[in-house]
Amino acid sequence: MNEAQRIQLNVRVMKDTSDKLDEIVEYYQENTKVGRVYKGDVLTDIIEKSYEIMQKQKKLNR
Repeated sequence: MNEAQRIQLNVRVMKDTSDKLDEIVEYYQENTKVGRVYKGDVLTDIIEKSYEIMQKQKKLNR
């Protein structure tokens, strides 16, 4: 993704949530072959997948 298309989000989350994100990043790192995995990449992946699911559910509810 082009750096100009990226924005920075500053959010506060519970320590437990941050720990879970660290664990997910570690899991991605160990189980994918894309090289270095960053928290932002993992969050983007989670959001994209959740968005796709939401769109499918919205279509089914019409």
